[in-house]
Amino acid sequence: MTDIAKRYIGNPLLSPKDLKPSNENMIIECLLNPGTFEFNGRIGLLIRVAERTVQKPGFVSIPIYNHNGLVEILDFSLDDPKLNNSDSRVINYDGVDYLTTISHLRILFSDDGIIFSESEEYPALFGVGAYESYGIEDCRVTKIEDIYYLTYTMVSANGVGVGLRTTRNWKDFEMKGMIFSPHNKDCAIFEEKINDKFYALHRPSSPELGGNYIWIAESPDGVHWGNHKCISKTRAFKFDGKRLGAGASPIKTVEGWLAIYHGATDENRYCLGALLLDLNDPSIVIARSEEPIMEPLAEYEKTGFFGNVVFTNGHSVNGDEISLYYGASDEHVCLATLSIKSILKSLKK
Repeated sequence: MTDIAKRYIGNPLLSPKDLKPSNENMIIECLLNPGTFEFNGRIGLLIRVAERTVQKPGFVSIPIYNHNGLVEILDFSLDDPKLNNSDSRVINYDGVDYLTTISHLRILFSDDGIIFSESEEYPALFGVGAYESYGIEDCRVTKIEDIYYLTYTMVSANGVGVGLRTTRNWKDFEMKGMIFSPHNKDCAIFEEKINDKFYALHRPSSPELGGNYIWIAESPDGVHWGNHKCISKTRAFKFDGKRLGAGASPIKTVEGWLAIYHGATDENRYCLGALLLDLNDPSIVIARSEEPIMEPLAEYEKTGFFGNVVFTNGHSVNGDEISLYYGASDEHVCLATLSIKSILKSLKK
């Protein structure tokens, strides 16, 4: 076994029962994959909350966000021949796909990194406009100077892309729109400029030719991106044989940028690995995990809404210790700690 993560004995930190639905017509199905940040001396989590609609007899009720970020519920009769609801996650009506759940983001804070709570002072973030009508998901948070950059997955009938919002105070947000067009997700901006440029990891998908690989891009302003390069591909018969994608912002070490990523097998078992990238040119991969540094072993990681999953896009760092906040089985929010030195030692150059 290669798992080197130390799980918090009180896991899960948060489960669906611990938060209230966004309104009376919704039910929280899952808590997933929190982005992590520090603000005013506290640890913050930006948690993805997936909700489904309270169902009506004889109908399939589907939630979407309108242009104002408010939930609208679409009711499709089970007797309607235009309806195909054979998949519990995605239905099709008259040629258009709809998700049976939609996600928004909740802000929670903690003084000790373990006990988290919500406050009305900090509003939840919902999908707004045509490109976020099916929700927003899996946010990574990067702080550069005094600005927090929130990169997240925008979901709509138009496809899946990467959106960007920025804030200084977690109350007021500036929407920058879609910065990576479909199909793209898993975007993590580096927490400092390199040679006066922003850098970001992202994951375009190309199932016909290519695959689900990690790419890197650069930008003069954090909004407009170019010079894309593929830096890490799937590997047959390994823990990242089907797809892989970036976790949180890479961590700067003396040996290079340490980027924790998720990898999945053909059986959709999600584990975590790591890349080591060159400090001055992060498109150069110095080393990579041959085996996962964390895999679903605990019962709450093996069973749940979607079992055999550990997935992270948030952490905080204190010296050698990484406090890794992660989603378990697509249902719970959990905590584990890892040693930077131990991860670096495990990598193969």
